Amino acid sequence: MMAGAEEKHREAPTRRLLVINPNTNPAVTKAIRDAAARVIFPATGLTVVNPATGPFSIETAEHREMAVPRVISLVRESMAERYDAYVFGCFDDIGLFESRALAKVPVVGTCEAGIAAARTVARRFSIITTVHSAVPGIHDLLERYGAADICTVRAAGVGVADAARNGGETEARILRTILDAVEQDGAEAILLGSGGLAGQAPALRGKVPVPVIDGVLAAVKMAEGLVAQFD
Repeated sequence: MMAGAEEKHREAPTRRLLVINPNTNPAVTKAIRDAAARVIFPATGLTVVNPATGPFSIETAEHREMAVPRVISLVRESMAERYDAYVFGCFDDIGLFESRALAKVPVVGTCEAGIAAARTVARRFSIITTVHSAVPGIHDLLERYGAADICTVRAAGVGVADAARNGGETEARILRTILDAVEQDGAEAILLGSGGLAGQAPALRGKVPVPVIDGVLAAVKMAEGLVAQFD
């Protein structure tokens, strides 16, 4: 079952994207929906959903294990709707490869797409995530995607739910972590590594000296572009 489903209706959409937030936090789902709606083309139909049950935040290996079957079930249940592409709005790329085997249409992960985007603007970049427990898993993904030698990972020490609420102290921690990455790691770009940070890149860009990339939006635009090639 899915929750948080709400399609942004536009005139005669020629392509339809399903974005899955693997956690059950409606604030994260809404943040992803609002951010994605600002960047997609008028002819793109957008639906953003989350599982009805499962972890409220995905911050540990146990959370990821709980989320994987729910994400795959959402993909399986939605196939009758004939979406043109799927986007996973979680930096863990949860269930990505299993879902690709099911869907037979583009399935784009936030981490994979975000890394691809960062590589286009910087020789070295840093991923800024929320909780420290997420860092080992991100390092594993960097190895998988061949970017471990050009990217560092830093956690701001804020929970995913707190990141989505984007209070003053949370933003201050994110900013401090970004500046540490720039000054200490030599990062030439920043990749926001959490669905809880979706939509926050514009506010951060004016406060730091390097480009800030929203991984979720990179995935949405990659999916939209891939579908356009198949039209």
